[in-house]
Amino acid sequence: MSGIDDLEPALVHHVVNTLGWPGLRPLQEEAIGPLLAGDDAILLAPTAGGKTEAASFPLLSKMVQQKWSGTSVLYVCPLKALLNNLLPRLETYTSWLGRTAALWHGDVTSGARKRILAARPDILLTTPESLEAMLVSANVDHTSFFSGLRTVVVDEVHAFAGDDRGWHLLAVLERLQRVVGRPIQRVGLSATVGNPDELLLWLQGSGAGKQPSAVVAPHLANPKPETSAAASPAPADIQLDYVGSVDNAATMIAALHRGEKRLVFCESRRLVEELGEKLRAKGVTTFLSHASLSVDERRRAEQAFAEARDCVIVSTSTLELGIDVGDLDRVVQIDAPLTVASFLQRLGRTGRRPGTSRNCLFLALDRDGLLGAAALLMQWSRGWVEPVIAPPEPRHIVAQQLLALCLQEPQVGDRLWQEWWNGLGPFGQSTEPIVRHLVDNGYLDQDGGLLFIGPEAERRFGHRHFMNLTAVFTAPPQFTVLQGRKEIGRTDPSLLTERIDGPRRLLLAGRSWQVTYIDWKRKRCFVEPIDGGGRAKWSGAGLDFGISFELTRAVREVLLGANPPVDLTARAEKYLAEAREHFMDEVHPGGTVIIRGSGGYVRWWTWAGHRANATLAATLAEVAVPAQQINDCWIRLREDLSPDDWKGASAAAPDHLCLPEVDERAVKGLKFADALPPRLAESTLARRLADLESAAQVLSEPVRFVMRPG
Repeated sequence: MSGIDDLEPALVHHVVNTLGWPGLRPLQEEAIGPLLAGDDAILLAPTAGGKTEAASFPLLSKMVQQKWSGTSVLYVCPLKALLNNLLPRLETYTSWLGRTAALWHGDVTSGARKRILAARPDILLTTPESLEAMLVSANVDHTSFFSGLRTVVVDEVHAFAGDDRGWHLLAVLERLQRVVGRPIQRVGLSATVGNPDELLLWLQGSGAGKQPSAVVAPHLANPKPETSAAASPAPADIQLDYVGSVDNAATMIAALHRGEKRLVFCESRRLVEELGEKLRAKGVTTFLSHASLSVDERRRAEQAFAEARDCVIVSTSTLELGIDVGDLDRVVQIDAPLTVASFLQRLGRTGRRPGTSRNCLFLALDRDGLLGAAALLMQWSRGWVEPVIAPPEPRHIVAQQLLALCLQEPQVGDRLWQEWWNGLGPFGQSTEPIVRHLVDNGYLDQDGGLLFIGPEAERRFGHRHFMNLTAVFTAPPQFTVLQGRKEIGRTDPSLLTERIDGPRRLLLAGRSWQVTYIDWKRKRCFVEPIDGGGRAKWSGAGLDFGISFELTRAVREVLLGANPPVDLTARAEKYLAEAREHFMDEVHPGGTVIIRGSGGYVRWWTWAGHRANATLAATLAEVAVPAQQINDCWIRLREDLSPDDWKGASAAAPDHLCLPEVDERAVKGLKFADALPPRLAESTLARRLADLESAAQVLSEPVRFVMRPG
């Protein structure tokens, strides 16, 4: 069996003498054999479990032992900030062996890129978007640059696999593999997944089941389906409190754990801004991090937070992944994250110092926040974590990849494109109508059996050397906010256009600003600092998938009397009791409930989650109110509904489940949707909005009718 003795001796010397490690952790030890053998692998460990070293030490050893040359390892991350954070570590490890590591992403200067092209680093840290930009760039000889490529390490692989960036990454890896002319070893790193075997098969792409592979997870002893030991309730100090408002949350955070470093997670940028401003008003040293702050603003905040002691950083999920923010004491969660996996990432930020334990304080701002937190903690306490499932039918990514391939290659045969993705699932026979649509609508030109970029693709995506083609998501339009020449961040344009009395004020980076000038053409606004009164707002992007079936059902359990096995404050217990009384009629242990209210409205309380409810509303269209706003807990039914009507409609429903209706605006929000036939774009979204399995389960449950007095 392989172990530390199989690593390059010079590397082992530095592990022992430079790092001062007495030995390797179990994950690092167990990863050596599969990675040295060239197996594809998923390395699983809780946050701060040493996954980067578990991947890099065997690969660096193999690099030296097999005399790899050029850029032989790609290290792919979902966030540029995570890459920036990892670079110094990987530069240190490569330097021990006379090797190099370098960074390539959207913020890297053209000078640094030229140096990389002139002297290829052994390890290149990058994003999928930057990889594709290299493949399509006229300035990069991709055949030469990637000729030595042997292995791709995908950090935080679950963050890719759960959305379209994952399909984009897999498609780019297949194209890279064809450029290189040999299979590329794929290694995924993850802290929190409920289905590691399926995730490994996904990561292998066209090589699934053909290449040797291994899940390396020494902390998993007899893992159950959809259960991860990273999720098991290992010793942790978890408290759930109800505070009722952002003001009260700020008061609590300011008063508790003074002298300690606290990381506070919020579920929206607006809430980050509001809480940050209130904490500063209370004299707390406060930093902010979210996606609409400028890169410089975020870096300053993260660096200052890492170096400070008695302080708070308020963040969205931008600091959820493995970015190092120093020696953290406490995590505070406002309301609840959308998934157990997110909670695990956040909880894992603490307890890294010897003698400390993982901890998280939940502060609920309202009843929904309290119930959501209690439900999430119920599922966490059972060792449950969401399985990572790739979004079905990524047809828009197929369209994008066809266009990108025609940019990459000077000549693409009108049949040869099939070979570039090696039979990867979405790129099979179902791609034919997409190719026809692209040709018929001018996105691609066809001549002599070859495909070329067409005028419509030039018009829609050709700006700045087709940069817009390599980004999978469409961001809502935002205005850049500047104080003089200093960029602060970006804000929603509606804050600059809505009617107001008096001066226009923004809240950004935890401070209030007065707008002095708006440059509409260049989408910029200039501001000066003021004492208060600013507002923060950002429009949401993408589809609303709401809360999952499992978490919504856990809310129902809480309402039926179950408590999570964590420390509940007296306030939390009081407001949970009030919530149970409020929803007394809407929950029933024996099944679901249909209630006709005093106003004549009829609601079916399914407690099934957003996607299952959308599926049920479409399936039961003859008795459901049309075009209703879908939520996680209930569906509106016709006011004249009788028990017999219900019995007739629901009896046949399990055998005729329907995909949800899709709003035209949602289709427009799907990037590259215009490059698809309309019916395929709608079908793609409808499939993603559906939860057929959970809908069928709800239909199989008994239904109780409640008629409230008028």
